Amino acid sequence: MPIERISFPGHNGDMLSARLDLPEGPHLATALFAHCFTCSKDIPAARRIAGRLAAMGIAVLRFDFTGLGHSEGEFANTHFSSNVADLEAAAAYLQSRNMPARLLIGHSLGGAAVIKAATKIDSAKAVVTLGAPYEPHHVSHQFGDAVAEIDAAGQAEVSLAGRPFTITRDFLTDISGQNLQPCIASMKKALLVLHAPRDTTVSIDNAARIFEAAKHPKSFVTLDDADHLISNAKDAEYAAEVIASWAGRYLDLAPPAPPPGAPEGIVRVSEADPEGFLQDVNAGPLHHMLADEPLAYGGSNRGMTPYGFLAGGLGACTSMTIRMYARRKSWPLTHVWVDVSHDKVHARDAEAPAGQKVDAFTRTIHLEGELTEEQRQRLLEIADRCPVHRTLERASEVRTNLA
Repeated sequence: MPIERISFPGHNGDMLSARLDLPEGPHLATALFAHCFTCSKDIPAARRIAGRLAAMGIAVLRFDFTGLGHSEGEFANTHFSSNVADLEAAAAYLQSRNMPARLLIGHSLGGAAVIKAATKIDSAKAVVTLGAPYEPHHVSHQFGDAVAEIDAAGQAEVSLAGRPFTITRDFLTDISGQNLQPCIASMKKALLVLHAPRDTTVSIDNAARIFEAAKHPKSFVTLDDADHLISNAKDAEYAAEVIASWAGRYLDLAPPAPPPGAPEGIVRVSEADPEGFLQDVNAGPLHHMLADEPLAYGGSNRGMTPYGFLAGGLGACTSMTIRMYARRKSWPLTHVWVDVSHDKVHARDAEAPAGQKVDAFTRTIHLEGELTEEQRQRLLEIADRCPVHRTLERASEVRTNLA
């Protein structure tokens, strides 16, 4: 996916570093991503979620809050309210580019921030939280015994994830004065709450309270064994898939008309994991699949193989063709399914020049219903009229262009 490196002024004028993940095809909507407390826009979960949304036509702006990552400013001078103001600034930047933020996504304290900001970002139609606290002051438990020192001295250095951060009394005062309940109740936007039951940083009861306070439409999805940072690639992939599927229900993702010469539209395949073989396969904004290779071949086995897709296309077309014919004839076919396997066979097993191997697809067709033997045999003949079958049997032309 193309990624545009940009910067824009934050709440106090400091320039905030951002990445804008853009679709390779039509731009159908825009999302705004808020990272977790003391994290950055580039954590693996943020990258995968942004990449998955971009694959379905949703551009994603992810940025570093003031004083974090590559953004300007002093972290010690920030607090929860400044994060919310940075989100409003990011939304204003997107609006200036005619890319209004339709979807707000927040991780951990960033999730609490998008809830707070959602009431002020009119363009947003849906909100997603991942491991978010119900009360922002929940984050103070990470400061341990330093809370007393901060309160007494005005500030203290705290180690978070092995890095030192200066936390001030103003920060504690700000988060202690936040109440998200009215914001959640009055949000008037679709809400998706994602949380892991074993999250030891922000317990899942926070998600339950957010969900209970919200009005419909709202959804709650568990992230099972994921950690708070969603650091496991499989967990990040699952979260990305859930968000993408859910968002399609609440965002207007009307695709443009297919280009001339491609009546079924374009299937776009984008690399999802440059270190393996995982691919995002998108047929328009609402149809997404994963392609991969087995573990034995260096893949992660998280999707069908390319030949699996080819076999699936043959099986689907066969089943549809049989159903269409039986429906037209009013025959009592109650159910049909097709098992397809693929193999390479030597030329001696097929009509091909000696020494060559050819592709062999084996179909086993199952027909249910009170069909006569004559009807069953006729449907077997009809299976060979499947358009994909005919395409595979004859030579096809593949034209390749370098974009």
